[in-house]
Amino acid sequence: MSTQVTEQEQAETEEESTHQRRRLEEKAERQEVRDRMRERAETDLEQADTVFDLKVFRYDPDIPEKEEPRFDTFPVPFTKGMTVLDALMYARDHYDSSLTFRHSCRQAVCGSDALFVNGTQHLGCKTQVVDLGDSEGVPGQIRVEPLPHQEVVKDLVVDMEHFYDQMDAVEPYFDADELPSGDLEEQRQTRENREKIKMSSRCIWCGACMSSCNIAAGDNEYLGPAAINKAYKFAMDDREGEDRKQERLEIIEQEHGVWRCQTQFSCTEVCPKDIPLTEHIQELKREAVKNNLKFW
Repeated sequence: MSTQVTEQEQAETEEESTHQRRRLEEKAERQEVRDRMRERAETDLEQADTVFDLKVFRYDPDIPEKEEPRFDTFPVPFTKGMTVLDALMYARDHYDSSLTFRHSCRQAVCGSDALFVNGTQHLGCKTQVVDLGDSEGVPGQIRVEPLPHQEVVKDLVVDMEHFYDQMDAVEPYFDADELPSGDLEEQRQTRENREKIKMSSRCIWCGACMSSCNIAAGDNEYLGPAAINKAYKFAMDDREGEDRKQERLEIIEQEHGVWRCQTQFSCTEVCPKDIPLTEHIQELKREAVKNNLKFW
């Protein structure tokens, strides 16, 4: 019996030793890759015609020595066509693999890389570094922070749950009174109506408008420009059922709906898809007024 226990303990010890050795080897490999990338960065900096400083907000609540917010600065060699997202990826790949930010499509469609760049909301993949430079297009220092007015999860990543809740609050789905009788018949829409709501359908749920809105910053229950724009898309669709449109107007004309907007145009200014958000909010205000007019 004791022999079996001893053999089992020995096997466990050997397994633990093997596991630890594997972890050390993997750690050494990662360090080798980091060293190689840093050497490559040094070469890139020597050969580059222009180098700019990328100043990035850092915060990691899971690591005691990093839970105090700070800024790290990375020298980045400028290349033609470089975007802010490209610069962040260069810093992550060549200097610090723990640098955390969201990105996906890199085509200004997914909306995942909305950032606060040099004091303004931008999409990282759409913002050219050269546009942030001086009159000759030479970048100096670029400061990148997470979207304001939202809880920071880590580095440049913010918690989007509240934003999604506000979008869901306007019930963003189409609901017609009647559907076409034929299985293959389309739900037709006039060209004029399509043109009217076309811009509102371009929203990519990036949250830049919500982050720029001073009202949303002070009123956590305010629906916000993105959600109200989504309500506009359906309320103004002539295929929407009348009863459903009435219900949607009741949602957006509540205390924390369209009437909280103070027409500051900040949301319109930062929208990466050029949606006239303030205009849509004002039109919904007019619809809400007409909806409550009584003639007798």
